[in-house]
Amino acid sequence: MALKYKYTGKGEIPAEHAALYVEREGAFYLDAEGVVDKAKADEMRNHNIELRKQIEDRDARFAGVDPDEFRRLAEEKRKLELQAQGHKPEEIDKLVTERLKGLKADWDKQFAVVTGERDSLTSRLTSIQIDQGVITVATKRGLRPTAIPDITARARTVFKLVNGAPQAFEADGKTVRYGKDGITPMTLEEWVDAQVADAPHLFESNAGGGAASNGAGGAAGSQRSVKNPFRKESWNLTEQMKLQKSDPGLAARLKAAA
Repeated sequence: MALKYKYTGKGEIPAEHAALYVEREGAFYLDAEGVVDKAKADEMRNHNIELRKQIEDRDARFAGVDPDEFRRLAEEKRKLELQAQGHKPEEIDKLVTERLKGLKADWDKQFAVVTGERDSLTSRLTSIQIDQGVITVATKRGLRPTAIPDITARARTVFKLVNGAPQAFEADGKTVRYGKDGITPMTLEEWVDAQVADAPHLFESNAGGGAASNGAGGAAGSQRSVKNPFRKESWNLTEQMKLQKSDPGLAARLKAAA
């Protein structure tokens, strides 16, 4: 039987699975790394798609439009109209100049509106994509659900979209921030790891705990070697439950090391 992600009351949880759930914000959630509420994930993905379509629609409205060519054609059209009305060449130049000033003002106003809308949509899309990436990575590190607004706000001050992917920058917003190797740009994973150390209150208490060498862990001085049932390659719910009942400390260390 598949495990439910959330129960509203403790009494709803099957007794044999009770140890796998933790209470948060008045409900009981499956204590598993990397799990994100499907409804929230779907909502963010759909919003992302909608914003991208709006940006593409705005760009399509002015695709292939050359402002300089527009002004040139407008001037030629106006001159022909004036010549047809019998105006002298010098009068035509004056009238054309005045007319072009009006056209330019209208054009600049319309262009500013469309550009503003496009920039606004781009900004919103950027925020959503960065939020999605940070939440996904941070959840695997034990991010508290209540800390999502805090960590996403922090991420937006560091990351920008570059060619559709989040890239970290220094405080000036221009200098690329590099990762641990000092050569490649900092990844979302590296940044989140830094938050675990710098802002531990955003994460569950066992996030970032001491790792167990080669998937094994135990109290100081213990010589036991335990196959880590929390790792993907050796995932075992039965063994997890046994460990959580017999040695909660060891279970927490193995989970942090997974």
